[in-house]
Amino acid sequence: MHPPVIDRMRVFLVESPIRMARAQGVGNVKGSVRRVLLQLTTRDGLVGWGEAAPWEVFTGTPEGAFAALDRYLRPLILGADARRPRALMAMMDRALTGHPESKVAVEMALLDILGQSTGLSVADLLGGRVRDTIPLSFSIADPDFAADLERMKVMVPAGNRLFKVKTGVRPHAEDMAHLEAIRDAFGEDVDLRLDYNQALEPFHAMTVLRDVDRFRPTFIEQPVPRRHLDAMAGFAAALDTPILADESCFDATDLLEVVRRQAADAISVKLMKCGGLLKAQAMMAIADTAGLPGYGGTLWEGGIALAAGTQLIAATPGISLGCEFYMPHHVLTEDVLEERIPNQGGAVVVPQAPGLGIRISEASLRDGARHLAEA
Repeated sequence: MHPPVIDRMRVFLVESPIRMARAQGVGNVKGSVRRVLLQLTTRDGLVGWGEAAPWEVFTGTPEGAFAALDRYLRPLILGADARRPRALMAMMDRALTGHPESKVAVEMALLDILGQSTGLSVADLLGGRVRDTIPLSFSIADPDFAADLERMKVMVPAGNRLFKVKTGVRPHAEDMAHLEAIRDAFGEDVDLRLDYNQALEPFHAMTVLRDVDRFRPTFIEQPVPRRHLDAMAGFAAALDTPILADESCFDATDLLEVVRRQAADAISVKLMKCGGLLKAQAMMAIADTAGLPGYGGTLWEGGIALAAGTQLIAATPGISLGCEFYMPHHVLTEDVLEERIPNQGGAVVVPQAPGLGIRISEASLRDGARHLAEA
């Protein structure tokens, strides 16, 4: 059998409509989202898929990711052996600074190919499964809160329990009223989380957070801008509710500083931040040692990247706080997968098939997104 050497590479800049606007402390999204899809093919015809989903206020731009893959990383990818993803990732880090989204797209596609060539899922390649389903968290982020409350009235009886409320976008009094409405409607039947997306300033944040503490959320995510680690440490020490670091914790270097300053009780692990499934597992080795559980965060990914995320969480015990991989089912109006990854009883079901466990045809690729550019 020939080694799985990459012989062909296609890059797509795509745009997908979304069902609802999303209002978050760091920025808003409405109408559509853009992302980059990557197809790698070996000399023997094995096809692997990856996805880069930057957000301009968080990591980078889709157009930048497209250029990074097409112009700067393509020479390294063509001719690479899919059995050696670590070697290629190191080469890409030396050749191009930043662009973690582009690099993780390459790693996804390599692992997809490697899994297909061995008959193993990506979770198996990452060490084997510790879970086959992942509790799904839905974000309450619609500017029309009443619409979100109606969605919850459908989702909760269907088994969904995890809901993360995007706070700090509206006046504090409105946030309090909305949290009160959720607790009044659903009581303790829902696992409530709060996410400020850096919306608060350290000067008055403690007062705000003491107010919301009474709603007994599972965690409060990133209340202040990422650089204010001393303030984060103060919240973690003073509040009953655990503090979760997202924007303050992009990679292992950030995590070491979070741990050193005791600036959080948990972390959000996003592939688009850390730039690799293997890097995410390395981060969780540090987090496990420090006693910090992980949460499977997301930006605006479609089904390819979220398939990779489910495979990662399935094989990583410490990412135990669920995931927010709700975009393909609840927000995107279309996707390039022939079949979306199933949700059952409020959980994402991890694909069992080799590689990422997904199927994409030329027809689903064409019909599942608006193509803006291809290289």
